[in-house]
Amino acid sequence: MAFLSICTIFARRTKRKKIMSIDTYKLTSMEEPTDEVLSQLMREAAEEARETNAQATQRYFDELRQAAANIR
Repeated sequence: MAFLSICTIFARRTKRKKIMSIDTYKLTSMEEPTDEVLSQLMREAAEEARETNAQATQRYFDELRQAAANIR
């Protein structure tokens, strides 16, 4: 009976991992993300970091130009 219960639990976990996607995975989940989901999370985080960095760089140079214009 215990073996059957363990098999049932394993089958349920395996089934859940197959349907886990970037849209359904929660960072607070107790389950480990699949490699595909983790890869997608990392790609999205990297893209957001690139966009934020580009915006910050643009603001920095805009402020430098404005400061240089005020010196003249």
